[in-house]
Amino acid sequence: MSHERTMDLIRQMVSEREWSQFHTPENLAKSISIESGELLESFQWGGEADIDEVQSELADVLTYCFLLADALGLDVDEIVQTKLGKTHEKYPVNLAKGRSTKYDRL
Repeated sequence: MSHERTMDLIRQMVSEREWSQFHTPENLAKSISIESGELLESFQWGGEADIDEVQSELADVLTYCFLLADALGLDVDEIVQTKLGKTHEKYPVNLAKGRSTKYDRL
């Protein structure tokens, strides 16, 4: 399923429930953080987590990310590709391969 189709389904769900009134960029950013915390909670006591729980929480995080991008008029593919380009420049393969060092310390 394409990102556009996913966004259409999200918009339809929100519209049917009249939830857009609550979806300010601030509220959506808060919701991303809250749901990210719930995703992290899946791994609280070790690296092994219930995959169904992780999938559900990850879907919540992604849904709010899509909604925030939509609220700000941003294209998800475009902003991810732009960021990947910047990351590619900051972390050249010959310096960063196999390392977790921050770019300013490579």
